[in-house]
Parts: sequence; C-alpha cells; structure tokens
Amino acid sequence: MALKHLELFSGIGGFRKAFELIEKDFNLKIKTVGFSEIDTYASKVYKANFDTTHEIEMGDIVSFVNDISKLKKLSNFDVLSGGFPCQSFSLMGKKKGFNDVRGNVFFQIIKVIKEKKPKYILLENVRNLRTHDKGNTFQTILAFLKDAGYPYIYHDIFNSADFGLAQRRNRVFIFATNIQPPKNFIFNSEKIKKSFLELGDSHSLLKHSSVLDVLEKEVDKKFFISSILKPTILSNGTKNFKSKSEINPLIARPLTATMVKMHRACQDNYYSQEFILNPQDYMKKNYTKEDLLNQSIRKITPKEAFLFQGFEETFFKNAQNSGVSNHQLYKQAGNAVSVNTVYAILYYLFIKSGL
Repeated sequence: MALKHLELFSGIGGFRKAFELIEKDFNLKIKTVGFSEIDTYASKVYKANFDTTHEIEMGDIVSFVNDISKLKKLSNFDVLSGGFPCQSFSLMGKKKGFNDVRGNVFFQIIKVIKEKKPKYILLENVRNLRTHDKGNTFQTILAFLKDAGYPYIYHDIFNSADFGLAQRRNRVFIFATNIQPPKNFIFNSEKIKKSFLELGDSHSLLKHSSVLDVLEKEVDKKFFISSILKPTILSNGTKNFKSKSEINPLIARPLTATMVKMHRACQDNYYSQEFILNPQDYMKKNYTKEDLLNQSIRKITPKEAFLFQGFEETFFKNAQNSGVSNHQLYKQAGNAVSVNTVYAILYYLFIKSGL
C-alpha cells in the first residue's frame, strides 16, 4: 500500500525528491497525487524531473482552494508537505507576516487539511518564523493546526550542514499529526541528526564534506567577477550596513533566491580560483583585501547551487534542458528545500519511528 503525498508550494520538488529517494532506499511505496506551484518556471523544472501523469497540477493554491468543487475532487492523501512562502517572515524581507498576502497563503493549507484530513503534515520555513512578532505569528500557526484537528505538533530548527550538505541553511520544520505517536517519539534536530548519522553511507543522497566536493575547477568566464565589481563584492558595507565580507567559506552560506544579483561576500558565496585549484596551500596563507582584489573570483554556478541543495547532476541537467534561464535556476535553488534535510526527517518518521 502506497503512502500518498501532496506537495504544496512545491517549487522544483525538494520534498518530492526526498520522498523519491526514501522510496528507492527503503522500498517504502510513495505516490504523489498532486502538487501546487504558482511559478511557471519552477513548474517547468518540476515536470522535467518528475512524471506527473495522472496527477493534479493545482497551480495557484489560492485559486484552487477557493473552488470548492476542485478541492473536494482532490484525491485523498496521507502526507501534506510544503515550504510555504517565507518572504513575509524572512530577515531579508519586510517581516509583515500575516499582514502580507504571501503570509496569508498559509491559511490555504488549513483549508486543504480540514477538507482532506491527511494523517501527517510536514512544513518548512525560515528560522525567523519562530521569533516573528515576538513569537505570536508562530503560535498562531500552531493554534490553527491544532484547531484543524492536529493535536500532536512538533517543531525545531534544522541545519542542512548537519545532513551531509556543504551549506549552512537553518530552517524551521513543523511536523503535525492526528495520530498519537509512540510514547518514546521525539522530534528535534539532534535526535534526527543522530538517526541520520547511523545510516552512514547507506543511502542514495549526495554527500559533501566541504564545498570542494562541489566546486568545479573550470567554469565559463561569465561566472567570474569583473575587476570593477570586485571591490563591491569584497566590501564590508557602509555606515548603515556593516558585515565582514569573506570569500572561500568551506561550508557555503545559505543560498538566497536573489543570489543572481551578486550581493557582497557576507551574503552570498564567492570563491577564488586559487582556492579551488590549490585549497591546502591557499589556506596556509593570510591574504589581505588588496591581495584578493588581484585574484580571479567567481560566484557559484547554477549547477553548484543545485548540488548544494542536494539535487543531483541529472536533476540539474533536466532543469537546464527545459530551457529555463540561469536567472531562474539561481532563484529556484535559493528557494528550494534541502533534499538531505527532508530525507533525514522522513527516514526518522517513517522508517526509524515507524509512524
């Protein structure tokens, strides 16, 4: 019997990819019944990588849910997953929360689960969600889930670097269920990290020890920073915004949806060719900012961005071959959920804990 899955706010399918790998590794039958995504470019990449035949493509979740006939016809499912829009709660946004229409789409999730009553809900968002509006926004979310019939609700912050990816990406995951879990059930990052580490290499995931496992030695010249832009990239900021800009982090900074715009090296990831080609010698030296200005510095490529999120090279090639621009590929990688993190959670929930 297959575990049926509905992916909301699917992006390029990070949750689905993790489900797919769990199915492959542990013979847990998974059937995705539908997905929602308003971005046409993300949907294009999603359909280039997954067989969506006979599935419901929901498109704009607000329009879909507001059509009661469509909602009622939606196939029943066991698990609802979704990384609902985070701009309203992000530290980089205006933090309007539920006053922002993008924040209000959370309530579409509530409408879906009230109608279909799945057993499990797994949601992802930015870490700042837990502290937004002094914690009131998060408490509102938990209260709505409980009111919708989910008395067992758990949440914690998970860092993708703890699950085999060379990227520090802290995200809050919320797990809710209407079925009483086992008495010894614990849902937190430490417990799930321990469970994941016990797997060793017995999985189909990408695994990086550092960015050097991902960065390619030769890339197109267009990814290199011009001598005109280097001072901006290496700048520590202005009197209104100061932060230490450093290149060549061994574990990448969190990917952002706007990384194509090339922020300073305190926000995005930049690497010198000298570091990529000779990392051991490079790390023995102390370079000044003046030294760095004379080095060949580049941004990460869209392919590397996908790999840092746990999507394999074939997945990226399918995305690239779908005709989507590099601008969109960067955006999609920055918006994606990290595959390894979701995999670790799914492994703990459905294999280790036997929910």
